[in-house]
Amino acid sequence: MRRFSPRLSRVVDVKERVFNIPPPNSLTLMSNGSEDRTFQGARYRSGPELEICGYTCEDHFLEPDTTLHSWEVLVAILSSPICRDIVVDVGMPVIHKNRTYNCRVVFYNRKILLIRPKLILCDNGNYRESRWFTPWRKERQVEDFWLPHFVAEVTGQQSVPIGDAVLMARDATIGYEICEELWNPQSTHIPMALDGVEILVNSSGSYMELRKAYVTVDLVKSATFKAGGCYLYSNLRGGDGGRVFFNGCSCVSMNGEIVKRTKQFSLIEVEVATAMVDLDLVTSYRVGKRSLNVIGSSSPSYPRIQLDARLTHNLLGEPSRPIVWEYHQPEEEIAFGPACWLWDYLRRSNQGGFFLPLSGGVDSCSSATIVYSMCRLVCEACPFSEEVLASVRNMVSDQNYFPSDPKELCGRLFFTCYMATENSSTETKARAKSLAQQIGSTHTEVNVSGAVTALLNIFALVTGMRPKFSVHGGTPRECLALQNVQARVRMVIAYLFSQLILWARNRQGGLLVLGSANVDESLRGYLTKYDCSSADVNPIGGISKTDLKSFLLYAKTAFNLPVLGEIMCAVPTAELMPLSEGQLVQTDEADMGMTYAELSTMGRCRMIERAGPYTMFLSLLSKWKEISPQMVAEKVKHFFRCYALNRHKMTVLTPSVHAEVYSPDDNRFDHRPFLYSISWRWQFAAIQKHLQLLSASENVNCVSNISIKDLPPVPPVKPRKNVNSEGKGGVVV
Repeated sequence: MRRFSPRLSRVVDVKERVFNIPPPNSLTLMSNGSEDRTFQGARYRSGPELEICGYTCEDHFLEPDTTLHSWEVLVAILSSPICRDIVVDVGMPVIHKNRTYNCRVVFYNRKILLIRPKLILCDNGNYRESRWFTPWRKERQVEDFWLPHFVAEVTGQQSVPIGDAVLMARDATIGYEICEELWNPQSTHIPMALDGVEILVNSSGSYMELRKAYVTVDLVKSATFKAGGCYLYSNLRGGDGGRVFFNGCSCVSMNGEIVKRTKQFSLIEVEVATAMVDLDLVTSYRVGKRSLNVIGSSSPSYPRIQLDARLTHNLLGEPSRPIVWEYHQPEEEIAFGPACWLWDYLRRSNQGGFFLPLSGGVDSCSSATIVYSMCRLVCEACPFSEEVLASVRNMVSDQNYFPSDPKELCGRLFFTCYMATENSSTETKARAKSLAQQIGSTHTEVNVSGAVTALLNIFALVTGMRPKFSVHGGTPRECLALQNVQARVRMVIAYLFSQLILWARNRQGGLLVLGSANVDESLRGYLTKYDCSSADVNPIGGISKTDLKSFLLYAKTAFNLPVLGEIMCAVPTAELMPLSEGQLVQTDEADMGMTYAELSTMGRCRMIERAGPYTMFLSLLSKWKEISPQMVAEKVKHFFRCYALNRHKMTVLTPSVHAEVYSPDDNRFDHRPFLYSISWRWQFAAIQKHLQLLSASENVNCVSNISIKDLPPVPPVKPRKNVNSEGKGGVVV
């Protein structure tokens, strides 16, 4: 019986810029993934996509330095004794014929065997690979690649093959896919399997989105279900200097079944999944599929790169058995994904912790709870990771510190502040204080009304006028300005405290300011430009209000934070307007003119279904049957007016971890204009015409197939004036 024991090395600590990764660090990562293979008999090591330099180098890939330093790191790795007698493939950029390719470099005993470029690039979502790389379009062809002179001196080779080829050892054949090639409808694992490739290796850079993990697992399983084989999927895990958290979930699949996997979320630098598989089972699996054999008999062959070594050997023990993949629920993904992302951001920024304006509402309390989750993960990782422990000690300026209690660690790393005004309630103040006590954050309470009054006095001194709230007879413009000045004062105070509070406690460093605006409010524009939504990072900026409430319900029990139940039941309110006869006059949903559930639905429709106003109206007619078509039309129009008025705010949106498929992030994900006409004349007129046809019809279904082409010419529509400008031009701020 032949045995193959692959090792999947997961490189987490991938820096954004390659010149920040000197060869010793890369050797340490390789050692963590390869050194103990002597004791387990592994013969092959694979890692994630572009692991040497880091996947999110982005425009640094256009710099020759990035490729140069990647070669330097590769030389240090292949020269190390830890890579002796084991086939290793690593990811790095390679320039060939003045074109940059995203490549896997395969070597064995200081000899480079193959440079395999990526065939299909990814350009959807947060990916922009064709901006930096060229796809290899020469199917089943190889060329000579002339090595840099300092590499040739080490390997003793002048040139090596580059292209679309497979590696053939004495007892097994290995083929390669890189990330998107697995997702693409023309995946190459099928033609490689038809050509007799038994081991398929995929190096990936797939990021986290809520409810996405099963997609990757299903693809990996299906890759070997149809045609058999062993599939090694190695993915990045952690933050890489950008807005995404790479999703982990490296695994080994055998004939359509998962036999080994790594964790989706962890602070540990490197995690190894080692599986022993019987390659004879691949043969028997394929022999039993007669149609596969018939098609394979005429399948074109791949160029084979010869390797004079064996990948199998006789070992005692049974092959790895299939396992059942247990998926995290969305609320668990929120608890762990953004927490890991915050940790990566904090330790790489060399700051001493976080500062959060804690209002006692769902959003800011969600941000606080995620920080507490991070502290729990740190305490769990420290006994097993010297890197995590060293980072914590640097943050707290105590080289003898060992964290064991998340609450105690939270008190050292996390500072919260309730910033009251004359419009704040005792209930929100009490909820903020209770949560701070339960998670252990260092909490303070300040009243910022004096600062607000001082700014208004300056305005009154210059203009001789003093604005009023609407409940006191003021205009909408006055009321909005009074609300905004309160919010913006809080942002200024937050940054003042974040810079000096550690100085006041005789500790070095500063704090990162956390934001707490959710994805729905950003989409709607229900936030003040440069208020507390403006921060260094925002752990919840990619998460919907509905999911945040589910997360708090989960954390209430999982983290033993009973006050979260009270916070969830409270009516969401910004508390920026005075009470009227002791009653709230301001709630978030009333201010927005729509519920959070409606906003989430429209956000998904806009982004996932690519719907403009007219298409969204048609889509929501079938989804919102409990309300009249006229009401659906008014909600759609209101949504797009608000979206157009407030899109400019997305240009300064605080960086947040990407988690939701309808994120409005203007920087990387949602590329749209930030200056719109709010009238939407043609689109809204189309909606009105459709409403007229619906009302004139006895059966709504008879006009369900109406096209915009069937509509009469649109008459001129008087432009709608901005609600906050009293007939004058302007935008909501």
